[in-house]
Amino acid sequence: MKPSRRLLVLLSILLSFTLIAAACGDDDDGSSAADSLDASLGLVTVGSGEDIQIRSLEAITGDVAFLGIPNERGTVLAIADYGQIGGHNVAMGTGLDDLCSADGGQAAAQTIVADESVIGVIGTSCSGAATAAAPLIAQAGMVMISGSNTSPALTSDLQGAAGENWVAGYYRTAHNDLFQGEAAATFAYDELGIRVAAAIHDGDPYTNGLASAFKNAFEAKGGTVPVFTAVNKGDTDMVPVLTEVASGSPELIFFPIFQPEGDFITQQVGGVAGLEDVTLMAADGLLNDNYLALPENAGMYFSGPDVRYGDNTNESTGKTANDFLDAYEAAYGEVPSAPFWAHSYDATVLLLDAIKASSVEDGDSLIISRAGVREYLNGITNFSGLIGTLSCDAFGDCGSQKITVIQDLDPADVEGAKNNVVFEFAP
Repeated sequence: MKPSRRLLVLLSILLSFTLIAAACGDDDDGSSAADSLDASLGLVTVGSGEDIQIRSLEAITGDVAFLGIPNERGTVLAIADYGQIGGHNVAMGTGLDDLCSADGGQAAAQTIVADESVIGVIGTSCSGAATAAAPLIAQAGMVMISGSNTSPALTSDLQGAAGENWVAGYYRTAHNDLFQGEAAATFAYDELGIRVAAAIHDGDPYTNGLASAFKNAFEAKGGTVPVFTAVNKGDTDMVPVLTEVASGSPELIFFPIFQPEGDFITQQVGGVAGLEDVTLMAADGLLNDNYLALPENAGMYFSGPDVRYGDNTNESTGKTANDFLDAYEAAYGEVPSAPFWAHSYDATVLLLDAIKASSVEDGDSLIISRAGVREYLNGITNFSGLIGTLSCDAFGDCGSQKITVIQDLDPADVEGAKNNVVFEFAP
């Protein structure tokens, strides 16, 4: 018996509804593609023809621009190497400036969170900026991954206790300065035979945290730090603080601060009685081309990340550190001026991997789970990056934690100084 006309009409209507449901991304049970995503922190829909939005927040003006500019460029090159996600380009927008300060970090973060399409942020350059920016970024459900923040306060004490400035959604590929402080103290005590040291900071979370880590580690080894003091940002006359330091008769001064204050210390220390022959040691805040070139720095030591990356390969882009450096010089006509470019490249790739793993395609659109991005980053284990192997702990420390000490024997040969490794530390 042939189907009745009414049955044919009903079948036609049913088929039409089925096709409409399929076009809308519905499954047979009426669920949508987004139903597989964790929506607890919100979902972001990237429409047809739209870009996935991330942001760069670095110190790109002022005295610390030497650090932030290579970081930002590392993000730009990582985005280019990574390519599309789900048929969508990734856009960084105009790079934002953290000014290496809490005020700068807060102002930029407020601009970022006002745009609900942003998934995550690469930055900040400076730990002080992160203390103000990270809470705002996290509260908006976004993530922030820094390539150069090192203050322990932003993650943990490495003993299971959160740092005073830790927030969920914050990560970093840079090392925790508790490692760098131990490395610098071990070098001073074991390799140089120093038994009395002084430490100078400038009140910034980075400088204070690292100076404190050095002091604690040095004293734990049996040394003494009779003078632990600070300069003010903007100070040019360092004689008063150096006179205070001299009162403790140190054999070594550890001053993990920035320029220009660091310049004035090395230029004025020789004129202070009792410090004519003192050994000077700084850290990655001064480990840049401009500072290394100062003639007064001959013989000075610097702790910082182990940058002997060579043929280390980022597993998601297939690019090596040497590939990156070739591309950087071709694009910008110079080599990176500071050591955290590779950390920022890897940080950007981790964010893009997290977006890819936490999204579903819905027709020509892409739907991204903010909570999924965090969940992915929390689970990073044994990721091969330019800086080495990365694994994220419960507080967002993901870096390789390898530290070296270099000695600047010839300020006229900056590249030679960078490669003159005299000590390495790998916890």
